[in-house]
Amino acid sequence: MALYAGNPKTKRGMKMEINIGDILKLKKQHPCGSREWEVLRVGADFRLKCRGCGHQIMIARRLLEKNIREILPEE
Repeated sequence: MALYAGNPKTKRGMKMEINIGDILKLKKQHPCGSREWEVLRVGADFRLKCRGCGHQIMIARRLLEKNIREILPEE
């Protein structure tokens, strides 16, 4: 299991290194019970797909970076 090298939190003004295909573990779980999300789109906001039920969401970069626990590289 590959872990994100270091603390995933960034210093003010720096962006996290999140790429399409990465799997993100978030602090709160989705109602289906899964905490893992696949990154489908990156930019000012992200499109994520739940690994449990397949539900897709759009979320602002600022909110997502605050709620990430772990970044797993693409499989």
